[in-house]
Amino acid sequence: MMLSVDQLWEDALQHHTADEIRHRLPKRISPTVLNRIPDDRWLSMMTKRIFQAGFVWRVIEQKWPDFEKLFFKFDPDRLAITDDNYFENLMLDKRIVRNWQKIATVMENAEFVLEIRKEWNGFGEFIAKWPTDNIVGLWRELKKRGSRLGGNTGSYMLRSMGKDTFLLSKDVVTALIRNGIVDKTPTSKKALDAVQITFNELQSSSDHTLAELSMLIALGEG
Repeated sequence: MMLSVDQLWEDALQHHTADEIRHRLPKRISPTVLNRIPDDRWLSMMTKRIFQAGFVWRVIEQKWPDFEKLFFKFDPDRLAITDDNYFENLMLDKRIVRNWQKIATVMENAEFVLEIRKEWNGFGEFIAKWPTDNIVGLWRELKKRGSRLGGNTGSYMLRSMGKDTFLLSKDVVTALIRNGIVDKTPTSKKALDAVQITFNELQSSSDHTLAELSMLIALGEG
């Protein structure tokens, strides 16, 4: 079955008013604004999403001011030259979540951000100029070159920063399966490319962003 924007709205209106739907559609952020976001804010959001994965999001939010303080406001230059002993000692600090595998990603992703800076004018430019008609390609790049940015972590980081992307939330996946786009949660290149094609077709027939279309699909599930 082929999805259509009219059907997405019709499904969403079964559960929400038009005003409620419009209120919940993600705000649009221009590539120009994305380009200006400093590298430390990208690293900060990467880390927040990594720590929130599989954990209570509210707890991470409450502790986040201490994360910012203890990780030098996520300045990648400062983090890249910080002695490993400093990070190891954070395992004794109750102000943050003491998970060594996740703490280690801060060092690794600081290096990732600095690598991107050598290739672009900054991480913001790298993200801003990536074409949204291949957003799954950006997901793959984050997974390949970053640390623990696979799964939904990378896409949630992008959405949080304002990059136009769809999300493979439970409701979105349910709708994609019901409409025959995929037969299970998409993880393979073939399945993810099929999802990308579906969103590209929806976007070409409307003025909605990928993020808005993703939210419409989710709202249609309840």
